[in-house]
Amino acid sequence: MVNLVVDTNVFVSALISEVGASREVIRRCLLGRYHPCVSLALFTEYRDLLGRHELYTNCALDAGERDALFRALMAVSRMTDIYFLWRPNLPDEADNHVLELAVAARAVAIVTYNLADFVRSELRFPELRILAPAQLLKEYP
Repeated sequence: MVNLVVDTNVFVSALISEVGASREVIRRCLLGRYHPCVSLALFTEYRDLLGRHELYTNCALDAGERDALFRALMAVSRMTDIYFLWRPNLPDEADNHVLELAVAARAVAIVTYNLADFVRSELRFPELRILAPAQLLKEYP
């Protein structure tokens, strides 16, 4: 099974769009084809985004359905403790915890639309891939 970290921008995109690579990534997580890893920080970020109702004005899912999808994703996710703070010094400080989680979880990839910031890390982890959802689907069918 492929361990990965799903960035919040991919989760929000999957909620908003009824089709597309983000939705397929989440579907494959729910089917057990990918194994998403979360930390307390990422869990909290997901919860915060679910509460920002202005993000979902064009969403086909209502608040209850979005919450149910979040709970289903968390049910198949592996909670990962982070014992060392690597501080990879990403341009957006808020993204550092995502990279730390990926390293702690031994994930093969971070799935994100924020590719540029993640590849600019001062610390390098050659075994960790930074992939857009469509790239993940092609490389890990």
